[in-house]
Amino acid sequence: MTEKNIQIRLKNRPDSTPSVEDFEIFQDEMPVAGDGEILCRSLYLSLDPYMRGQISGRHISGAIPPGEVMRGETISEVVTSNNENFKAGDLVAHQGGWQSWSVAQAADLTPVDRRIKPLSLALGVLGMPGLTAYAGMTYLADLKEGDKLVVSAASGAVGSMVGQIARIMGCEVYGIAGSDEKCRWLVEKAGFAGCVNYKTQDLIAGLKECCPEGIDVYFDNVGGDTLEAAMWQLALGARVVLCGLMAQYNTDVMPPGPNPATIIKARATVRGLVVYDFFDKKQEFLDRIIPWVDGGRIAYREDVTEGLENAPAAFVRLMKGKNFGKTIIRFS
Repeated sequence: MTEKNIQIRLKNRPDSTPSVEDFEIFQDEMPVAGDGEILCRSLYLSLDPYMRGQISGRHISGAIPPGEVMRGETISEVVTSNNENFKAGDLVAHQGGWQSWSVAQAADLTPVDRRIKPLSLALGVLGMPGLTAYAGMTYLADLKEGDKLVVSAASGAVGSMVGQIARIMGCEVYGIAGSDEKCRWLVEKAGFAGCVNYKTQDLIAGLKECCPEGIDVYFDNVGGDTLEAAMWQLALGARVVLCGLMAQYNTDVMPPGPNPATIIKARATVRGLVVYDFFDKKQEFLDRIIPWVDGGRIAYREDVTEGLENAPAAFVRLMKGKNFGKTIIRFS
């Protein structure tokens, strides 16, 4: 039997939180590498919150229309190469999408650093989420030793790295997360000074308890009410880094933004973070962070699902905040 290329395509554009019915499994013909092209077999697929923005057509990287293969970064193995810069067996990162096979141009492939073990870390703490956190802490947050830093979605791939990088750089770090289990992990494993469970605690009161003199640096992955609560607790001269909008991905109704008075009162600096602006810092990031991971200074969790056919269910879990750690699909 001829092997097929298993794909997950968008079936419907959901109005609210996606469901598995919004996706469909499709068996396409095997792709063939043309002149100068490379055929890749997918090993791992990264599932990320930004994909919800692509589905709705509101993401900076563009929209995914119904009928199109879902996009996403993969770690893949080169099977056939018609380009002298790659050979069969090479491990590469690229936008392979939600499919078992893909064809790429050499310019679109990035060799996986041989120091990265296990390989899946190239999609998490040593991949785009890690680079996002590193860029925010190194280039935007203007960190100072002793700063009180708060990060939302703190147990996620980006949030947990933000906190740990800041901790290593001399900050006192607090997280906002959605379960006691996540908060325990952040304190006991990731070295956070404390954590507020926004589902069972009053968020404003919890932040005041953590940072009675105010928040020096706030890194936001959520938006909405969480952002509003944190902004009221800013210290004088605070720095705010805006990165994600988890609270807004599943609705077309935009919540009111933070009261400008919170920014004026704190004389705060607010900056937006788009990781694409920092792709040229990838090698610097790896050279600095890999020793921290290998030396046990960075803790991480992966939420791994087996089989591409289960990617829609894993994505729905991610959108509902039921994941714990970096969400990854391992191809069977």
